[in-house]
Amino acid sequence: MATVLAAQTVTLSVVWAVPFAGMLLSIAVLPLLAPALWHHHFGKIAAGWGLAFLLPFAATQGTHEALAVTVHALLAEYLPFIILLTALFTVAGGICVRGNLRGTPALNTGLLALGTALASVMGTTGAAMLLIRPLIRANDDRKHVAHVVVFFIFLVANAGGSLTPLGDPPLFLGFLNGVDFFWTARHLLAPMLFLCAALLAIFYLIDRHYYLNREERRPAGADPTPDSRLSFEGKSNFALLAAIVALVLMSGIWKLGVAFEVLGTPLEWQNLARDGALVAVILLSLALTPATARAGNEFTWGPMLEVAKLFAAIFLTIVPVVAMLRAGEQGAFAAVVRAVTGPDGRPDDAMYFWMTGLLSSFLDNAPTYLVFFNTASGDARELMGPLASTLAAISAGAVFMGANSYIGNAPNMMVKAIAEERGIRMPSFFGYMAWSCGILVPLFVAMTFLFF
Repeated sequence: MATVLAAQTVTLSVVWAVPFAGMLLSIAVLPLLAPALWHHHFGKIAAGWGLAFLLPFAATQGTHEALAVTVHALLAEYLPFIILLTALFTVAGGICVRGNLRGTPALNTGLLALGTALASVMGTTGAAMLLIRPLIRANDDRKHVAHVVVFFIFLVANAGGSLTPLGDPPLFLGFLNGVDFFWTARHLLAPMLFLCAALLAIFYLIDRHYYLNREERRPAGADPTPDSRLSFEGKSNFALLAAIVALVLMSGIWKLGVAFEVLGTPLEWQNLARDGALVAVILLSLALTPATARAGNEFTWGPMLEVAKLFAAIFLTIVPVVAMLRAGEQGAFAAVVRAVTGPDGRPDDAMYFWMTGLLSSFLDNAPTYLVFFNTASGDARELMGPLASTLAAISAGAVFMGANSYIGNAPNMMVKAIAEERGIRMPSFFGYMAWSCGILVPLFVAMTFLFF
């Protein structure tokens, strides 16, 4: 962080948080209220919020300090984050599942369980993009399919990614800030198993109810994709996926120290090597994957470009917010700090779980995680040690409750769009929330008493 920002955390006004709040509110509201405007101009809107922070900061603190803040936000945090997401998106998009199976309750539950397990290895976006189309094909001879996609979002696009930094963007941000690679798996395994087992059981009962209805299945011969043997195209991407896992692990274990500094931002050798190798993985995937595999997945760069543009602005505008949160009760966000702090002065894990989760439901869960990570301490060693239960609550809230709405996590909207393209009538924004409030929220209440 720029030295001037670090020195003035107590005196910074809450006004400096307006660009960050405006950016997140734009993501949450504009796609619903002005979809055409958002679709055509989201990059310009994101750039506008970034400049709304950067230009006043340069005017008040100087051009050098503004450049230092920009370099830190983009080189130290944004680029590693977006390079990993692009690698997972590219590699997963090169694996095409051919063939079709019959969508029985047992098969659907099995596919959801498989996707849930894969999400922590290839990311929620990768696992969702790999399996959503085969799942839809398996059920395209049934009349009621929306509930299958809803539970797919609950499990594969969210809860399944809770065990590693590869699984969900918030956890990778924690990894970039010093959280050990396997720490999350050790501390979130029990909550994840509870939530996912409960969701799979509930799904099986609901799907069985529909399946046993005589009018559920379409007339014989009306199945647009008859059953056929499954096969994979683009198999070389499985090896590249293993390479991504190895590279992220390497950067967490292999510590060579600082390579050089750019305007006060240290860049470490192991991170530079990881990011360079991930770029090579992306290029290899593009070169080795048959064009028919990406065509079968209807692969486009649109979703990745949208994420890249939006997160560039998010990582820039969040800088003063993080600085003010680190000031604790002496800073502009003292009320937030008090809300998640118990009478004894220690963090209230239940409040961290729900505050992180509720904001992750309507804002993006990655910046929300970063906000509360810094509210709790900002020091990874302390958060993994004396405050381990607090970090677990923050991680669980960000990952699990990103499923509460379509806008809580990036894959949610991608899955919804693919389902609607295939003719599935998905619930509206509030219709989906009726599902999440009726099924997820009671489970989160139970988890609060059991784990937090």
